[in-house]
Amino acid sequence: MTEPFAEALRRLMTRRGIGTKSEAIRIAVQEAADRADADALEPIDFTAIWEEGRRLPRNPSPRFASDDDLWER
Repeated sequence: MTEPFAEALRRLMTRRGIGTKSEAIRIAVQEAADRADADALEPIDFTAIWEEGRRLPRNPSPRFASDDDLWER
């Protein structure tokens, strides 16, 4: 265990009144997992990527004239 990690663990234990390192680590991991789950449910805004793609030049010689032609072959 590195010293910075040990110090952070001691601060967590003091702030929360946790008696053991294993309990502090269990709580920290559970909270991190809960945050990761919540972040995964957030909708992703692709507006910036979409706008960037629209600025790119169109293909001068596409293989298909339209989307319909793409799916007919």
